Amino acid sequence: MSRIVSVAQMRRVEREADQSGLTYAEMMERAGASVAKTAAGMLGGVQGKVVLILVGSGNNGGDGLVAGSRLAEQGAVVTAAIVLNRASPDPHLETLRQLGGEILQADGDGLEAVTARAGSADLIVDAILGTGFRLPLRESVAAVMAGVGAVVEARRPRPLVLAVDCPSGVDCDTGQVAHGTLRADTTVTLGAVKPGLIRRPGADMVGTLVVGDIGLDPESPLLREVLMEYANAEAVRGWLPVRPSDAHKGTFGKVLIAGGSVNYPGSIALAGQGAYRVGAGLVCLAVPGAIQGALVAALPEATWVILPQEMGVIDEPAGDILRREAADTQALLLGPGLGREDSTRRFLARFLGRPHGSTRGKIGFVRGDASAESAPEPLPQLILDADGLRLVARLDDWSSRLPPGSILTPHPGEMAALTGLEVGTIQANREGVARERAAEWGHIVVLKGAHTVVAAPDGRAWVLPFATDALSKAGTGDVLAGAIAGVCAQGVPAAEACVLAAYLHGRAGLLAAQAVRAAAGVMASEVGRHLPEAIAELSEA
Repeated sequence: MSRIVSVAQMRRVEREADQSGLTYAEMMERAGASVAKTAAGMLGGVQGKVVLILVGSGNNGGDGLVAGSRLAEQGAVVTAAIVLNRASPDPHLETLRQLGGEILQADGDGLEAVTARAGSADLIVDAILGTGFRLPLRESVAAVMAGVGAVVEARRPRPLVLAVDCPSGVDCDTGQVAHGTLRADTTVTLGAVKPGLIRRPGADMVGTLVVGDIGLDPESPLLREVLMEYANAEAVRGWLPVRPSDAHKGTFGKVLIAGGSVNYPGSIALAGQGAYRVGAGLVCLAVPGAIQGALVAALPEATWVILPQEMGVIDEPAGDILRREAADTQALLLGPGLGREDSTRRFLARFLGRPHGSTRGKIGFVRGDASAESAPEPLPQLILDADGLRLVARLDDWSSRLPPGSILTPHPGEMAALTGLEVGTIQANREGVARERAAEWGHIVVLKGAHTVVAAPDGRAWVLPFATDALSKAGTGDVLAGAIAGVCAQGVPAAEACVLAAYLHGRAGLLAAQAVRAAAGVMASEVGRHLPEAIAELSEA
């Protein structure tokens, strides 16, 4: 699992490592090796490939030069363009020169030669500015980046661009971006992920994010204090549920999904598909009778609970029925396609009952005997999604009405309804808002969107690696909510289940886009259909 650390935290971590015996020089060698390995993968082999490295004056430039030497040793034709002068003597520069690398000065008249090399390069390595950069760009750097950037964008096909640690011009803490920043196809962030790489607009410049190994001990005291992590494949693979060969449907749990209405009949079927596709043993859909007949063909594997309705939406008495049905269920998802009518609000209020821990009687006096009114049976793992979130936000003391550790899956608009914050405020600090509210409410928050954030009440948080318009389609959130319920039903702890399901969902979106050859054409049902492929991919890696 890769931690997400601020620039200041990263400096302290590196200092701690140096004091513990892993020197800065060794870290730079490992960083350069990680960059070279990624470059070779991007190129599909190194022999004879033309590589241009844009080199800054600091450690970032040193990492780039080490990578250049590794690539030259493997047969690449390497040119290092010195954008910011380095201290002399420079052993890394000298090593590259001895290996046959060409050294150019990028300032003044040298810029023409640098842009000419960019015109023939198979790969451009951006190693100008590191994590210490703050806007604005120095004029001389901006001129080089503008010249190289113009060549890159004019070429067809566009040459590959690899950024070292972060694209030059991106603030690695805030995600702010300087004008003229060169958009990378891949960024090798070193040692740990920096927040500016997963915050827009910086995230738009990163391309594929790879965490490069520089030798840090993941169990070091400073890294263990970091509670926010980057949920890549390596991190989530161990949470996949075990699938014994002698299993039966009861082995993998029952999911109960309540929702649906005449206006949104398909949402609950998509959620059911998500739950089944991640491996749940049994999925039961609780819906108003008006829509059940239309849904049977969409999900013939489901069982059904027909709920009381009013004009095609769930009515208040359904709250008691759903409490009873939840008794033998491992995960309960509430909300897909529910609608926001008064009857559904009353249903939700009746289902949730009074706030947890309340000792007040019906007329407001403290009861002398808490057993006078029997407490309802405890609920299984509860997941609230879609209209369920907007309706619960209208209830007094809503967070206390939910069982502790419930899962909330809002998109930014729904998060605004829950918090009272503006969407822009939420989007500007997604990780912070999710973590603060998870701790305040005592529930797990899955803040959907580009780089979905999962935050647990105990302070732990994960950021997902996916930012794709393949998931920007109605119904994809229903598939995710169902997948979360399906993973929970199989016994995976709630927070980890959210991270795993969100990872599988994001990867399924990318696989669906590959299948239809255009992210714009991906339908939510296609995301659901690709969940098994995402599981297989994760299992076999």
